[in-house]
Amino acid sequence: MSDWTVTQSPLPRRRPRALSPLREHLRDTFWFAPTAAMVGVFVVWLVAQELDAALVRSLQDDGDYGTVAELLRFADDAKTVVSAVGSAMMTFIGVVFSISLVAVQMASGQFTPRVVRLFVRSRITKATFAVFLATFVLTLLVLTSYDSTPDPRVTTSVPLVQSVLTLFMVALSLLLFVMYVNGTLRLMRVSHVIARIAAESFRVAALMPAPADAEGVPAPADGGRVPAPADGGRVPGLGPVTAWVAHDAHAGVLRDVHIARLVRVARKHGVVLRLVPRIGDFLVPGTPVLAVHGGQAPPRRVLRYALSVGVERTFHQDLGLGLRQLSDIALRALSSAVNDPTTAVQALDRIVQILAALSRRPLDAAVHRDRRGAVRLVQPVPGWTELVDLGFAEVRACAAGSPQVTRRMLAGLDDLLLLAPPERREPLRRHRELLRQAVERVAPTPADRAFALSPDRQGIG
Repeated sequence: MSDWTVTQSPLPRRRPRALSPLREHLRDTFWFAPTAAMVGVFVVWLVAQELDAALVRSLQDDGDYGTVAELLRFADDAKTVVSAVGSAMMTFIGVVFSISLVAVQMASGQFTPRVVRLFVRSRITKATFAVFLATFVLTLLVLTSYDSTPDPRVTTSVPLVQSVLTLFMVALSLLLFVMYVNGTLRLMRVSHVIARIAAESFRVAALMPAPADAEGVPAPADGGRVPAPADGGRVPGLGPVTAWVAHDAHAGVLRDVHIARLVRVARKHGVVLRLVPRIGDFLVPGTPVLAVHGGQAPPRRVLRYALSVGVERTFHQDLGLGLRQLSDIALRALSSAVNDPTTAVQALDRIVQILAALSRRPLDAAVHRDRRGAVRLVQPVPGWTELVDLGFAEVRACAAGSPQVTRRMLAGLDDLLLLAPPERREPLRRHRELLRQAVERVAPTPADRAFALSPDRQGIG
């Protein structure tokens, strides 16, 4: 394999926001947007009600009772529309909810259960439910604003602005419903699901802070794991471990860490914190989660809410989750029950794309500094070999009998061999050789073996 000099534009980096864990967790919930919309529409209704009352008072003060009477007749006509909207909106909400359940069930069975969160995080789905519920609440509130007195001289409110606002919400609901159906149909197509997973992976890579070896602090020799007691817990570049912080919350998957909070705590206590598990690891109460270098462990109360543990992994800070999902989709497609090698090839396209973007980025560990430039937090991230194994190992084991997949995988490995620096080519060569051996064991004739081992970026056209 000839050596090519490849110049890749670096992925953009952004400083992690202090409230980013909270923002990401709210995106993973389905209750926040509809609740906020209903609270917001209640506030808007109060404003609209006050405007209607002020309009009626102004006309009565001017003695323009004829205009007030006209507004009352308009309000009576609009009341019929508002009542019909209120009755139909709950049925509309039920239809949307049923569509969502069917889409989620189909996606979970066709792709992998781990892609369900794409539907939960879908902005158009949340916006549709939020606007529908807000419209329903608004119609109920508007109906309470109608004055039973038909006399324009003593009436206190004519819901004119409120009725116009209701009609606007109905129009917005219809527009969002069309967009929702279109978005849901897109998410049920494997190509769009795979593209969304790849986009999330690139976003995580772009948000990664400066890698440790690029900042002058070498990555831990143990890969961020807890050292054996015999070596004293010393990590190159950080000095010996002076204290440990154990996980004292419930068991679960480490979803993310509040980087800004940990950096502030470490700076205040004059220490360096090293995260022991990687994002995505399953934590058991009592196991160490933070190694302290250079001082005493900070009090537990100041570390509260610094680590988020949940029941499943999230994309927020998890660099390997995208490859995990793409690998699961490819494995599901290669199973005998599905037998869809084209979907596996599409997943491999994105696996190669992600690995190509990471091929020249320093990995293994990343550091976070305070405002003065001092290292305060060291966070382990997956290494190159781990990412390559995650993307190819399981798919390779199931792809030997599918020439379309083997040809695409060989083409992808060849492309990565051209892009990766020399020190990172060994795992790629290893997977290429293992794939060749697997095909030779399965293919019945030399012609079949030669065909299956011919690199092709489209698999078989």
